[in-house]
Amino acid sequence: MRRYMQVPLSEADGVFRYSRTRRRTFFSFGVCGCCGPLRPRYKRLVDNIFPEDPKDGLVKSDMEKLTFYAVSAPEKLDRIGAYLAERLTRDVLRHRYGYVVIAMEALDQLLMACHSQSIKPFVESFLHMVAKLLESQEPDLQVLGTNSFVKFANIEEDTPSYHRRYDFFVSQFSAMCHSTHEDIETRTRIRVAGIRGLQGVVRKTVNDELQAIIWEPQHMDKLIPSMLFNMQEADEFDRTGHPSSPAGTEREENPAVLAESCFRELLGRAAYGNMNNAVRPVLVHLDNHHLWDPNEFAVSCFRIIMYSIQAQHSHHVIQQVLSHLDTHNKDTPRVRAGIVQVLLETVAIAAKGSVGPTVLEVFNTLLKHLRMSVDFEMGGDSRRTSSASVVSRTKESEERIVQNAIIQTIGFFGGNLPDYQRAEVMMFIMGKVPVDEAPSLDTAKIGQLGMKRIQMMLLSSLIMVTSGFKAKTMSAALPPPFLDPLFSVSLMEDSELRQLVLEILHNIIDRHDNRAKLRGIRIIPDVAALKFKREKISKQDVSFMKKHGQQLYRHIYLGCKEEDNVHKNFELLFTALALITIELANEEVVIDLIRLAIALQDMSLANEENMPMFIRCSIMALVAAYLNFLSQMIANPPFCQYVGKVLEMRNLEAPYLLPEHVFREKCPYVRRLFLPCSLG
Repeated sequence: MRRYMQVPLSEADGVFRYSRTRRRTFFSFGVCGCCGPLRPRYKRLVDNIFPEDPKDGLVKSDMEKLTFYAVSAPEKLDRIGAYLAERLTRDVLRHRYGYVVIAMEALDQLLMACHSQSIKPFVESFLHMVAKLLESQEPDLQVLGTNSFVKFANIEEDTPSYHRRYDFFVSQFSAMCHSTHEDIETRTRIRVAGIRGLQGVVRKTVNDELQAIIWEPQHMDKLIPSMLFNMQEADEFDRTGHPSSPAGTEREENPAVLAESCFRELLGRAAYGNMNNAVRPVLVHLDNHHLWDPNEFAVSCFRIIMYSIQAQHSHHVIQQVLSHLDTHNKDTPRVRAGIVQVLLETVAIAAKGSVGPTVLEVFNTLLKHLRMSVDFEMGGDSRRTSSASVVSRTKESEERIVQNAIIQTIGFFGGNLPDYQRAEVMMFIMGKVPVDEAPSLDTAKIGQLGMKRIQMMLLSSLIMVTSGFKAKTMSAALPPPFLDPLFSVSLMEDSELRQLVLEILHNIIDRHDNRAKLRGIRIIPDVAALKFKREKISKQDVSFMKKHGQQLYRHIYLGCKEEDNVHKNFELLFTALALITIELANEEVVIDLIRLAIALQDMSLANEENMPMFIRCSIMALVAAYLNFLSQMIANPPFCQYVGKVLEMRNLEAPYLLPEHVFREKCPYVRRLFLPCSLG
């Protein structure tokens, strides 16, 4: 006899029918679907953390039970994650955002509590849910998803992930960094969230060898510009007087401040092989947004870069800026000047000796652009018309900015080099100075004026490089490959070029910083009061003077009688003689220097070459000032007494033979046709 189960059809009428179909319905829906105890335990635990009213928030007691269950049975984590993802997806679609917040809070707590091998599948579900939130158009959900991702990024996982990728998160967070929401407060929140998300990606990936793909160009091209965009906007707001963030915004919620912090952190984690990929997007961003002129933001960016990276990587940055300068060699002078000034900033910050093994290549690039700038400046002179004169003058002034920036950069480079490398650079630059009188194919294009301009620029670069150079021996500082072309320039018929050569010699010879005490050509009453620093001449320097001393004296002698000499030339000649006396003089050198002074005086008195009166008087004044200095330096009483008497006679009868008189702006005595008093 068959037995049939009674199934209620209606609670109102209480009528019962017997049916096999009703019996199957009872077991399928009544027992399995309606009875809570037969549902999987992890589902019941997950359901219990959600209150009836989402405003009540997460049920903490049930959350503790779920956490304990997940820790005790880690193999259930993937199911818990999948079920939470299912509920969250449904709640997002139904716009039940209160339950979405509760689900993410539960996920965050589970992530923080569980650190087992089985957490990997759970993480995949978690990242899937974060991606769902980031894809939504609701700012609150985007911020919620970002906050959860940042918490996840701060977790140190026991084992690396072999298959996890963050491409989507890089793209999405970068898009959030460029938010253009109408409401400024909302826009700021989204941008801050995007920056914090990128910072989380960086922290999660840079220390994981399996995630080195984050340094690849396709990711850096999104990460770096997103940070720079927010830094740049704040910079523009500050320049125009507008706030970079809404009133009341905390410093850590300021997009510019947070972007700079993330930028510094990323660069600080860059390894040797990743430096180029990190710097290249910066240069591209500056190009795309025309930030080389003016270049305040570009300079600021590279200051951040240089202070954030490891010191041994500085030469990578310098070389990339140099390469970028090559690609812009035909741009406007202001753009090139902006790039060179950025290069100057990077060199100034670079650690000593960090410019790497390609020192000559760096200087070659700078000198090449210096030459190109002079070519641009001088190339249009022959074709210049009156209508284009104003434009040409503007172009010249702008090119001068480029040239000065390059010279300063070369000087900072030289200052950062050890002495042995600096000597190589000095010879390298000297080899670039055109000294041939016959014009070459290159100099014919720009003419004699252009060649002089190039010579002056290169010699000015040498002055910067030799500044502060303390060579142990003169033979190391002035080897023949450097000394010979330098002396060749010293004989050129241009007073400015000769002045530059003398300043270079001063930088090299003055190893104890005595030059500042000489300050111009004058009769020094008490040389001992100046307290010059000096040491006994070394054997190497004695040998140098025996070998090259006569060559040095000859060029000083010839340089004194040049008809275009001005006051500054004689000042520099006096300083050169004084420095040779202090640094390189022994008994033999002193005798040679006295002979040189007497020869100069005889040349002025004989006047076989019909020199102008000013040059003759200036030579006599130079000899008087120098012999007064030399007599006191060697402390020879008869010599000092004789020089003193002659100076006294000149002061009474021929003051135009003394430097204090002849080098006055308007000296009435130089028109005299005779020289009545001499030291001979």
